[in-house]
Amino acid sequence: MQAKLDSRPSVRRCAVTGALGLALLGAGLPAANGATTTAATTATATADARDTGAGMSRFYDQKVAWSACEGTDMPKDLQCGKVTVPLDYARPEGRTLDVALARYRATGDSRGSVLLNFGGPGGSGVSELAAGGKEFMHLTNGYDVVTFDPRGVGRSSPVSCGPATLEIMDATDGDGGLTDPEEVLKRLRDAAAECAEHSGPVLPHIGTVDAARDMEVMRRALGDDRLNYLGFSYGTRLGAVYAARFPDKVGRMVLDGVDTLTEPLAEQGLAGARGQQTALENFLDWCVEDIACPFGQDARAARDQVERLVASLDSDPVPSAFGEPFTGQDMVGAIGQALYSRELWPSLERAIGQLVEQGDSGGLEGFSSGGVTFPVREQTGEQGAGPVRQPVRGDEGAGLTDEEDVPMDNLPAALMAINCADDPDRPTAAQVTASLGRLRARYEEASPVFGRYRLTQVLMCYGRPKGTDYIRDDVKDLDTARMLLVGTRGDPATPYRWTTETADRLGPSAVVLDNRGEGHTGYASSECVHRKVDDFLLYGSLPPDGSSCGSEAAGTGSH
Repeated sequence: MQAKLDSRPSVRRCAVTGALGLALLGAGLPAANGATTTAATTATATADARDTGAGMSRFYDQKVAWSACEGTDMPKDLQCGKVTVPLDYARPEGRTLDVALARYRATGDSRGSVLLNFGGPGGSGVSELAAGGKEFMHLTNGYDVVTFDPRGVGRSSPVSCGPATLEIMDATDGDGGLTDPEEVLKRLRDAAAECAEHSGPVLPHIGTVDAARDMEVMRRALGDDRLNYLGFSYGTRLGAVYAARFPDKVGRMVLDGVDTLTEPLAEQGLAGARGQQTALENFLDWCVEDIACPFGQDARAARDQVERLVASLDSDPVPSAFGEPFTGQDMVGAIGQALYSRELWPSLERAIGQLVEQGDSGGLEGFSSGGVTFPVREQTGEQGAGPVRQPVRGDEGAGLTDEEDVPMDNLPAALMAINCADDPDRPTAAQVTASLGRLRARYEEASPVFGRYRLTQVLMCYGRPKGTDYIRDDVKDLDTARMLLVGTRGDPATPYRWTTETADRLGPSAVVLDNRGEGHTGYASSECVHRKVDDFLLYGSLPPDGSSCGSEAAGTGSH
């Protein structure tokens, strides 16, 4: 599932909206010397092997020591802990890292745990549960509700690109990558080297296959016979990989906002552009029913006005709240973020009106930041001795990264690192350059508003080692307990067809729930979806395959 990092000259922003984590899927480009990550090699070589044997017992035999969470604004009833996992599963006797956990305890008798992943990749599960845990309190009627910071994320040996994060965003912002691709590819290759320097030893061992193996360590440490799981967006990819790796350990598993497991990244970008265009048109159909809609009361004319407004701002930007130009592409990014939830439509309508009527971009800038703003800074040790090395040690119990030491660019750095580690495609630089014109035409046909904005992402993985082919080749035809897949018809990020395609790929164990609503994922926006998911997780009550939840247009999304 693909989203775009918004870029600004002075500040770069990236959003993770509540439980609807966004994924940035950079297209695979050639790595230096065609190298393959250690993680990719290990995953492919050992995908069919059992994760038992010499060296693993010390990880599987551990128990979580829970205590009150420390840190800013942590709820008093939220508990924190950690598990220790191998840095490299091919060498479990070697270096280790710690994975941060958090939980809300069951209110009564606990039947075990349900593990949550909020998406991303790159989002901190611990922070998300601390901020939005009320959405999951009903599950504490039977479960300890547990989440985690995946390896490379948050307090779990976080990756960073340092100042290169801004270089990557600048290089892929606007049309630069299309008009001078060779220069952009050189900048991205240099930036990839900086990412490796700042991230340290965890970077070659990042990605969904290793994160799924970490989840098996968590399941055992939590004392659960099987893994009960609720994953959103990217979290559906993680859940599917776990199910393929440990099919006999799957308990009650829900995948909401289902990611593709097979499409090349360029095709995923096209799907994202189409999805956002459809969501924009649905928003405009809603907007023109209101006399206050800044585009009037004709939907077709409104669509034309949006395109003209984007072009006008690209040629003549308005000043932003930071004093820098607010361009049409900045506006496209802001609208794209707002379309992830129908509840944001009234606020989006007002923000666009503020821009059109007053030339004030402040409202739209709020969507661009999504509440997460990070001026990327160089983190140094004592006396500026260089990048801070995150805890990855040669002994057991590496320790978690202190909250204040998590790099400010960890979210975008992890997004890129994990998605590139999961992707096996690496066209050559010549192939990229030759295909950009054709790709641009396809993207602009898919969406006259979002096409250009999404196209520049096809350069994101340049200079990074080739990723694993395990997900595309081996996550299929599963023999597991039945699992629930939720697809939302108006989802701008993970199109509904991905839900049905992934269900067909996974096999008879996959049961599809059709959410006929708007926004990215269904659990937080649809009472019907929320109820059916909870009924399955708590009581094992699985809806019939192909059953649906109706559109819930009432409430904050209505005029």
